[in-house]
Amino acid sequence: MTTVGVEEEYFLVDAATGRLSAYGEKVRAAAGLEQFVAAGEIQLELLQAQVEIATPVCHSLEEAGGHLLRLRHAVVEAAERFGCRILASGTSPMVHDAPVQVTDKARYKAMLRQAPQLVAEQMVNGMHVHVAVPSRQMGVEVLNRMRPWLPTLTAMGANSPLWDGDDTGFASWRTIVFDRWPVSGIPPYFADDADYDLRAQRLLATGVIADRGQLYWQGRLCERYPTVEIRCVDVQPRTDDAVLFAGLVRGLALTAMREASEGRTAPTPHAELLKAAMWQAARHGLSQELIDPEGRRCRAGDVVYQLLEHVEPALTEAGDARQVTALVHRLLQQGTGADRQRMAWARGGLPAVMDMLAEATVLP
Repeated sequence: MTTVGVEEEYFLVDAATGRLSAYGEKVRAAAGLEQFVAAGEIQLELLQAQVEIATPVCHSLEEAGGHLLRLRHAVVEAAERFGCRILASGTSPMVHDAPVQVTDKARYKAMLRQAPQLVAEQMVNGMHVHVAVPSRQMGVEVLNRMRPWLPTLTAMGANSPLWDGDDTGFASWRTIVFDRWPVSGIPPYFADDADYDLRAQRLLATGVIADRGQLYWQGRLCERYPTVEIRCVDVQPRTDDAVLFAGLVRGLALTAMREASEGRTAPTPHAELLKAAMWQAARHGLSQELIDPEGRRCRAGDVVYQLLEHVEPALTEAGDARQVTALVHRLLQQGTGADRQRMAWARGGLPAVMDMLAEATVLP
């Protein structure tokens, strides 16, 4: 079975004050000492108030969910030793009354010199899903065929409505923040893997980006592993929310690989329609209409069911159909992470939001 892996980023906040807490290195070190945590599974991120976890290679969604819950618990327990809480939110909802220091790595310091204000406002957390591909060429085929569905995934995974103590009006403000980097958004269509590498090299030659890690497309080829990496989804509040997207992304990748093997032509939607679809997804999540892969304005639920129908054969083949379908139905009934943050906001303001996010982090 095609393998999958998940990376998640979280905020560290002071349990007493609710402010971002620059204990990333201490929390990472403490969590890494747990007997059930392997080397490299908990990592530092750009800002010292963030940590990142990475599952090992997983063959099933049950395996991925188990690793995510294990690593979330490890980070939560480590954070508590330093008076911190973990928030699984795509943006930092609290008031940003003081700058957060950059993690002491040469790469991050270079980014700070290049774009100080962007780095200062890079208080965002994503969920990255890796799906194994047999070759870079097949990886490009997968990217080309997944492009039209990235806005739908973004809408379903929206979990960043709040910023600097206020409601942005967007369901995924993280998407808007990330789109300010020079190489970002939905990836272009690539003729083949040589075309991908040539265009990446040309971007590097400009000096605007320092390495391929700054190819901040919402889908890209991973340079460290033989995978396609999908990066359009906000970090999710609950573990099974994350499992849903791991299943959908793998289903999309398997569907794309089957279509490529059958010689079917990849879709080539116009770039401006994809950009409009992504903006609409970030703005409303599932609360308003979406732009479907054909460029039509449709009810959000209808577009979600289009996606589910598109990947159903692949989900069935992987044994994921029942679990993913049930989680999609729950999502449509209970709303996105952004919807849940707003419900908590209406109920009790920022403290209620932070309580909800902290409690959800360790739920199955």
